[in-house]
Amino acid sequence: MKLNQLYHLTNNSFLKNRIMTLETQIKHMLNVNFGIKILALPMVLFLIFSCVNKTQVDTIITNAKVYTVNDSFDVVESVVVKNGIFYDMGSSKEMLSKYTSTEIIDADGDFVYPGFNDGHSHFLAYGISEIKYANLMGTGSFNEVLDMVIEHYKKYPSEWILGRGWDQNDWDIKKFPDNSALNKAFPETPVVLNRVDGHALLANKAALEIAGITADTKIEGGEIVIVDNKPTGLLIDNAMDKLKSVIPTWTIEEKTTALLKAQDDCYAVGLTSVTDAGLDKSDILLIDELHKKDDLNIRVYAMLSPNHDNFSYFIDKGPYHTDKLTVSSIKIYIDGALGSRGALLLEPYSDALHSHGSQVSSTKFLDSICKMALENGFQVNTHAIGDSGNRIVLNTYAKYLKGKNDLRWRIEHAQVVNPNDMHYFTDYSIIPSVQATHCTSDMYWADERLGEERVKHAYAYNDLMNTNNWIINGTDFPIEGISPIRTYYASVTRKDVNDYPDGGFQMVNSLSKEDALKSITIWPAMGSFEEETKGSIEPGKVADYVILDTDLLEVEQSDLLKARVLGTYVNGINVYESN
Repeated sequence: MKLNQLYHLTNNSFLKNRIMTLETQIKHMLNVNFGIKILALPMVLFLIFSCVNKTQVDTIITNAKVYTVNDSFDVVESVVVKNGIFYDMGSSKEMLSKYTSTEIIDADGDFVYPGFNDGHSHFLAYGISEIKYANLMGTGSFNEVLDMVIEHYKKYPSEWILGRGWDQNDWDIKKFPDNSALNKAFPETPVVLNRVDGHALLANKAALEIAGITADTKIEGGEIVIVDNKPTGLLIDNAMDKLKSVIPTWTIEEKTTALLKAQDDCYAVGLTSVTDAGLDKSDILLIDELHKKDDLNIRVYAMLSPNHDNFSYFIDKGPYHTDKLTVSSIKIYIDGALGSRGALLLEPYSDALHSHGSQVSSTKFLDSICKMALENGFQVNTHAIGDSGNRIVLNTYAKYLKGKNDLRWRIEHAQVVNPNDMHYFTDYSIIPSVQATHCTSDMYWADERLGEERVKHAYAYNDLMNTNNWIINGTDFPIEGISPIRTYYASVTRKDVNDYPDGGFQMVNSLSKEDALKSITIWPAMGSFEEETKGSIEPGKVADYVILDTDLLEVEQSDLLKARVLGTYVNGINVYESN
C-alpha cells in the first residue's frame, strides 16, 4: 500500500499528520530513501503508531555538530525546537525516538552555533550609511576619495553629499586632508565626509558656512583645525556636533528602510542579536514599534545617548525589556579615537608631542551619569580608548561601585590601559567590551601613535578577559565590517584578512578559540543581562542559532575566513538561507 493511499483511508487529523511526515521519519530511522517505494502495510502501521507516543515539536536538527556554549561547553549532534525555544538536545537517535516534527533538518555533518551577538555596533547608523552615504572604505588616497564622492553624487544627487570610511593611515601620504579640492568640486553643495572611526570628518566650505563654523568658533573637547586663520574643514570629536546638527534629519520611512536593510545584512553573517551603542528616544521607540509588528525581529540591546529627552522618558521607569529589545544602559564618551589622535593619553602622542588627545566629556559629567544610573538601576557603558581616558573612567566607576558587584558597568573599547590600572576591572567587576578587528586595523600604525613600550599594553584582550574571566566582543560596525566570523578570526589569529603579520600581532593577548566563540555569543548576552534567555543552546532559551559549513574550533586558522553561513534562525524560524 502506498502512503498516499493510506492517507485517504483515515479522517483522523493526527494520523494524517503522521503519514505526511512518515517518509522523513523513515529516512532518518532506517537510513533508506523510500521516496516512491511501496511498503508493507504492517510496517507502515507500526511506524505510524510508534509516533503516537512522541512529542510533537516544531523542528528537529539532526546529524550536526552542535556547539552549545553552555557552562560545560557540551557538543551534541541533535537539537529540538518547540514554540521558538530550545526544547531538548542529545544524540540524533535519542531525539528522533522521543520527538516527531514536520520539519527535520538533516545538517549532514555541518556545524550549529548559538546565534552570533555583536556586543558593540551602531545598527541604525550602519543601515543609514548603506542607503545614504558614499562608501569610502579602503581608499588609497584623498584623490580616490574625491573621485568616489563625485561618482556617488552623479548616481545619487542630493542636497547634501555624505560619505564615510576614509582613513588617512591607509594612504601613501599619511596626513589629514583639507577641503580645498572639495571646494573646487562642490562650490555650492555641502559635503560632509566622516572618517572611518566616526571621530573626525572633513567638510567643504559650503557645509561649514551653513553650520556657522569659522576660525573663531570655540569648541571644548574637540578641535577645528585651522591653517592660515581659515578652517581646513577637518573637525575632530565635539567639533563635529555643530555641523551634524544642521544636516537634514532622516524621515521615519528612511530610518525604517535602514533598519530593515541592516537586519538583512546581519542575518546574512549569522547575527541574531546586536548592540546599538548610542540611540535617541525616537529611534528606540521606532525599533520597538517595528519589533511589535514583527517587521524587525533581530534582538537589540540599545544604549541610551546621554540627553534630557532620553533621561526624562526612560530613567524614571527603569530598564525596559521585551523579548526583542533591552534598554538598560547609558552610553557616554570620555575621549576620542587613536587614529585621529583624539584618544586621551597620559603621556603625549609619540608622533605628535604637542598633544595628549581630547577629553570629550568632563569628569564631572561622567560622575553625574554614574550617580543617576546607580540610583535607577541602569548600566554605565563608557567609550574610553586612551590610557588616561580609561583611568578617569575606572576611578569614577570605583567611586560608585565600591567593590565587587553584579552591575556589569562596562568600558567600551578599553584599547590602551596602563598596567597599573588593570586591577580596577577585577576589584570593581568592570567589564571590558572590545572589538578585535580594531586591533588588526590599527596594528600597522599604532606603534607610531603610542611608541614601542606603550603599544605593548594596547589591545590587551586576553589580559582584559582574565580580569573577570569574560569579555564582550563586537565590531563597532559600520566602523569595521559586520562579520562576527572576522571578529572571531581576529581574536584568535591577531592577523588581517591577508594573513599579516606572520605569527600574529602581540599574540600573548590572543583569545583561545573557545573564549573567542563565547565572546560573540554568551558573553555579550551577559553584557546585557540576557544570559538566561539567549547566548547558548540550552533548553528554555530562545532558539536563535546559525549553521555554518565550518568547524570554527577545529579548522586550521588559515581556513577560518572561508567559513560560510548556511542558515540563520531566530525563534527557530529561518531568516536567512545561503544560496
